[in-house]
Amino acid sequence: MNPTLIIAGQEIRDGFRNRWILALTGILAIFALSLTLLGSAPGGTVGASPLLVTVVSLSSLTIFLLPLIGLMLSYDAVVGEVERGTMLLLLSYPVARWQVMAGKFLGHIAILAFATVIGYGLAGGVAAYSGDGVEADTWLAFATMTGSSIVLGGAFLAIGYLISTCVRERATAGGIAIGVWLFFVLIYDMALLGLLVGQGEAIADGMFHALLLANPADVYRLFNLGGFENIATLSGTIGMMADVKLPAWALGMVQLAWVIVPLGAAGLLFRKKEI
Repeated sequence: MNPTLIIAGQEIRDGFRNRWILALTGILAIFALSLTLLGSAPGGTVGASPLLVTVVSLSSLTIFLLPLIGLMLSYDAVVGEVERGTMLLLLSYPVARWQVMAGKFLGHIAILAFATVIGYGLAGGVAAYSGDGVEADTWLAFATMTGSSIVLGGAFLAIGYLISTCVRERATAGGIAIGVWLFFVLIYDMALLGLLVGQGEAIADGMFHALLLANPADVYRLFNLGGFENIATLSGTIGMMADVKLPAWALGMVQLAWVIVPLGAAGLLFRKKEI
């Protein structure tokens, strides 16, 4: 059997053994269902379907929750095993280092995908059941939001691997992971807003768009809240999307790049890392 798949399967089994999968699924389901049930009031006010309101609400939830989950799953994937001595044992088998990295990523992204699909799927089912009928475009927006949420989690998984490969202590990796989450999810947008307020006229549109694409959370927000006209209208981002002038497929490619580039960098560093 392929070593990559064996390692991925081991990560999934460890996820079940350590109750990671059950905990993540429960957390996502609870938050998603809460937003869905609480979102029925604005949906009735503006005449939008409950599922449409759920897409907007879950998109905002995802930006805070999925990056944190991705980092917590991966920040000690390498350095933790090096500290325990299990990485040296693993590499004593006929397995390449890139297969170790790929297997761990596949296992963790499978855990993240399972929790996201089940948790968000329950919320989507409740929202669809409480409405009079759901249009095909709304279902497409919900499915796209769920899939891109997994990609966002994958981006921060990859960033977590990069952190785990660069440091020598698990505690250091954990501290950096929290700092990365705070930077991308909270500090970056606050700094960008302050820059716009202070130097708005001096910033060219191209520079502003580049700054947005430099944050995976902002790329996710643009992709989901502006990719569908009904979602953009409800979320209030339709004007911003008109200024960005990037098609949905281009934003999707940028999202994938945020997975591939950090994961590739982590793989290159892991090849040269002394165990």
